[in-house]
Amino acid sequence: MNWLSASPGVVLTAYHPSGNNAVAGSNAKESEETSPSSRRSGQYTMNHENSKKSTERPQFDRSSSQDSLDELSMDDYWKELENIHETSENNHREQEVVMVKEPDEGELEEEWLKEAGLSNLFGESTGDSLDSMVFLSTLTRTQTAAVQKRVETVSQTLRKKNKPYQVPDVRDIFRQQSDSKEKVSGETESSSVTARENKNEAQDEVKDDPEFSLGISEKTSLLEDVPVSETDINLEISFAEQAANLKDSSIGKMCKGKEDDTLLPNFRLPKDKTGTTKIGDLAPQDMKKVYSLALIELTALYDLLGTELKQQKAIKIKTKDSGLFGVPLSVLLEQDQKKVPGTRIPLIFHKLISQIEEAKLDTEGLLRIPGVAARVKSLCQELEAKFYEGTFNWESVKQHDAASLLKLFIRELPQPLLTVEYLKAFQDVQNLPTKKHQLQALNLLVLLLPEANRDTLKILLEFLQRVIDHRDKNKMTLNNVAMVMAPNLFTFHGLGSKTIEQSEFVMAAGTANVMRFMIKYQKLLWTIPKFIVNQVRKQNTASQKKEKKDKAMKKLLKKMAYDKEKHEKQDKSPSDADVPQGVIRVQAPHLSKVSMAIQLTEELKASDIVARFLSQKSGVVQALKKEEVFLYEIGGNIGERCLDDDTYMKDLYQLNPNAEWVIKCKHS
Repeated sequence: MNWLSASPGVVLTAYHPSGNNAVAGSNAKESEETSPSSRRSGQYTMNHENSKKSTERPQFDRSSSQDSLDELSMDDYWKELENIHETSENNHREQEVVMVKEPDEGELEEEWLKEAGLSNLFGESTGDSLDSMVFLSTLTRTQTAAVQKRVETVSQTLRKKNKPYQVPDVRDIFRQQSDSKEKVSGETESSSVTARENKNEAQDEVKDDPEFSLGISEKTSLLEDVPVSETDINLEISFAEQAANLKDSSIGKMCKGKEDDTLLPNFRLPKDKTGTTKIGDLAPQDMKKVYSLALIELTALYDLLGTELKQQKAIKIKTKDSGLFGVPLSVLLEQDQKKVPGTRIPLIFHKLISQIEEAKLDTEGLLRIPGVAARVKSLCQELEAKFYEGTFNWESVKQHDAASLLKLFIRELPQPLLTVEYLKAFQDVQNLPTKKHQLQALNLLVLLLPEANRDTLKILLEFLQRVIDHRDKNKMTLNNVAMVMAPNLFTFHGLGSKTIEQSEFVMAAGTANVMRFMIKYQKLLWTIPKFIVNQVRKQNTASQKKEKKDKAMKKLLKKMAYDKEKHEKQDKSPSDADVPQGVIRVQAPHLSKVSMAIQLTEELKASDIVARFLSQKSGVVQALKKEEVFLYEIGGNIGERCLDDDTYMKDLYQLNPNAEWVIKCKHS
């Protein structure tokens, strides 16, 4: 396995197990008999004139924040790392070493602003910053501070480089943004929360949340009273605002002390009457806004918690343009969609999971015990040649071999499943002070993943949970599965690694903990926080007002005469005319030619409306199942949003009174 150091002039070339006790064979039993100490005594060798090859294992640093993970519980991690090394040697796959130029701070922040959709705050397009004003007007104070910090850094860097174009004074930008915000603030009052409400709610959380202390003397009693109780995750208020309010509060100080890492709270989402929004529920144009807001929010959260967030530069390496293993996800999906239109995850990935599950998930040591290395290599080559032809004999694939192939597929991706850009950010989640902060950060990071990576990760995590559900028989608990899978997701041969000597152990425990979080809280991670959805609504409302003004100006300039009465009649369909107050008209063009007027009541839910349509006698409707059709909120202050069954329609109508309501199949 080749490794590249991010430091100039340092290249990590290989991970070497301790010579005498290394696992020599591929037999699972032999791997099991290897002593724990030998599995953890590997080192990384470095090509550096001052580097010395260590012959003894560095003493484990018990002072790290992960010290409650007992060293012996890491056996599965080190064993998996050694299996990965053995597989790498057996495959003899040549890996290209790529030197990555470390970008300066200005370049990083410039890239950050581009990713956040704010590139017109600097550079040649600086003069026309009106396009960013709508976006900036919806940001919270902590989000604004994060943007302002990056703009200032870029401004200083460009001045030093004597760039020919002028960089605006950041104070002017946010003075305009503040003025714009005052105008927009009243437009979607129900979807915004004032700073005072934020602070009051945050102070209320301090009283109930065991992760924040009221003072040193009160910390112990508070934690004893609520050891690992169910904890609500507040999605209505910005995560960074919550952290800032608790930090600023005279009674709220973040407890950055030691939490019991072996116990994971039962985090839960309180019911939202306007409906919970999952990834995949929003239209693409709104998801672009979600991406920008999630990046800014994550940066603001990391800034407040004292953790550096730096995106890694994507590295350019030669990749295969066909095949199965070592092929980019985008290329795989392009291949697969020719075979199965609409597929969202690689077919080989889906088939390997199915193959493992066909043999049942009760097998002891599933995922932990490796397949025979020589046989796995042979199967890999055979799959490359026969998979797409449909001539591969799946009956000959043993369960442990299929599991090894699944892990091999993940490791061999040219870019890691968690992406080069955010792999380190995922690793650094372990450095955040509380489990709630860690969960919030992971939620935002999942939103930042490309669609193909996110979909593949989701299928993987769901599969891992099903393995854990059979832990009574397969002996694979959450901890076991996390230890085994962490090295496969968090090691990447193309990216510099600083995990040498003592830091190797800290990283191992940290990434295993992050893996535990992703598996246990996966349903929460695929939820788009309500405060971000509300910010999208505010952006859409402000953009619509701006567009109306622009259209009015164009009409005046062109001196076009419109028949206002005729125009209004064309836009107004007969079915929408004279709809009584408190009544919505629901359409289902794919199911029925007739729309339905629905009287809103306090208890009416989205599922009730869908049920009324499905109860009709139409043959098309009868052929569909309830799980296949959903009520959509379209237009108004949202592009398109699929509603969950428990959405209370009267509350949502009040939030978006100009929306249309349509029943249709998802992704139709």
